[in-house]
Amino acid sequence: MNRIAAIIPVGTIESAKSRLGGSLDAEERRDLVDGMLTRTVITALEVPRLDDVLVISPDPTVIERAAALGARTLRQRSDGLRAGLAEARDDVVAGGADAVVVLPIDLPYLSIAAVDALVDSLDDDGAPSVVLVTDRHGTGTNALALRPPDIIEFAFGPDSRAAHRRLATAAGARYTEIESPLAMDQDTPEDLVLLGTADPERLVVG
Repeated sequence: MNRIAAIIPVGTIESAKSRLGGSLDAEERRDLVDGMLTRTVITALEVPRLDDVLVISPDPTVIERAAALGARTLRQRSDGLRAGLAEARDDVVAGGADAVVVLPIDLPYLSIAAVDALVDSLDDDGAPSVVLVTDRHGTGTNALALRPPDIIEFAFGPDSRAAHRRLATAAGARYTEIESPLAMDQDTPEDLVLLGTADPERLVVG
């Protein structure tokens, strides 16, 4: 039986979602980030196949909030998303994880079913696997599942979809992209407008 860990990376509250600065003031952005963190942690904790839910952040406020919600936490000592994910991966592997799922907090259609579908795509045959949900633009990575956890390095950033695919091919891993509601994120003012016209019943509010 695989032991699967979820890693939830979160930046600092002050810098998170800075690209929404033209649409939201600082207090509104903080409230947005807190709401996204709460929704993501609560949902992940309710996914039966996730054996561990770890929030990593350099921000003590985020760490305190995540711990209060019931997640394990790790204070990030390195700089940047990729380095933080590597720290978190080392932590969950030390705890016995055979696979990891990376869940950013800015996925408004996050649900137990959506995470289950991501995990299910790893299959149960034990083969090295990389499963990816791209963003709605088709260039980024909105969610990622790896078995084993170190089958590839994390390549989040510009054109990460192509980078993760190249790394999977080089590693000889089975690479799968799945259609998922996780393809929608909240990253720019345009995203907020699009979400405002979406079916509110599809939004996960905690």
